[in-house]
Amino acid sequence: MTLNPDRPKIADVTRIGVLLPSRETAMTGDHDAIGLVRFAQAAEEAGFDSVWIGDSPLARTRVDPLPLLAAVAATTSRVRLGTAAFTATLRHPLLGAHTAATVDQLSNGRLILGLGAGFPLPESQDEFGAVGVPFTARVGRLDETVAIWRQSWSGATDFDGRYWHLDDLSRTLPAASPAGPPLWLAGSDTPRVLERVARHYDGWLPFLPDPDAYARAWTTIREKTTRTITPGLYATININPDAAAARTELDGYVRQYYRQPLDVMSTIQAYFGGSADECVQWLGRYLDAGASHLVLRIGSLDARRQLDLLADALLSAHQSA
Repeated sequence: MTLNPDRPKIADVTRIGVLLPSRETAMTGDHDAIGLVRFAQAAEEAGFDSVWIGDSPLARTRVDPLPLLAAVAATTSRVRLGTAAFTATLRHPLLGAHTAATVDQLSNGRLILGLGAGFPLPESQDEFGAVGVPFTARVGRLDETVAIWRQSWSGATDFDGRYWHLDDLSRTLPAASPAGPPLWLAGSDTPRVLERVARHYDGWLPFLPDPDAYARAWTTIREKTTRTITPGLYATININPDAAAARTELDGYVRQYYRQPLDVMSTIQAYFGGSADECVQWLGRYLDAGASHLVLRIGSLDARRQLDLLADALLSAHQSA
């Protein structure tokens, strides 16, 4: 890769990750698990620090993230493997802990579990209903699942919670380390989310469209805890020297996936479309606000082409810093 010495530099970011394009199968119906493994290999070869994958068995159907990451673990050696985000409460907590520990062992401790409770959408409610999990209690169940996972990996005995009562967790499969994989909460900047991050999680993965709001929220989290928490960012990117063309492609991507225009979704999630230099500057505002691990979704159905553009735009800036 040729480094551009005149490009703005990403000096403070410690990790740059990319989302594997499994979401796109919800739009195209082209389920290609092997292709996703190859995409992860290409991302590692390009120099990305991490690869991530979303989760949805029914609402926006795609491959199961943890078996997919097990295959990625076997075919890569360096990249961290993350979920963005994993709807943990769709699985029984003991089974979730068991599968996650298996992937963590296979990857030699490279797993990061970004977790979400599930969006309040009709298709998400139907997904919960199909597996017999109450949708209204999903937030409390997620936090309790996190507690069960940590106890099971640390070799604790019993768990007595609001939703689950489990005996002899000492028999469960250990993860790569007694602490288990880092557990991040994918969420916004509401007071309740920030309180939960500060109390229960190892990382925060928001998709805030405003870097100033990000800075305020991150300050709040730091004021609430002395624990070490990784501040992440989930953003959707389209690189094109023609900013109008980038925005047009992003708008088509968003409309096909969310059935909403880009202008509407940009008030909810972080989106960027434009040149490489402009992208570096835009992301730099989040880095200045405190973000240290970027998780970038490619806002295009031609994800492989955009992967190379992202690598040239961001990794050269990072490496030359």
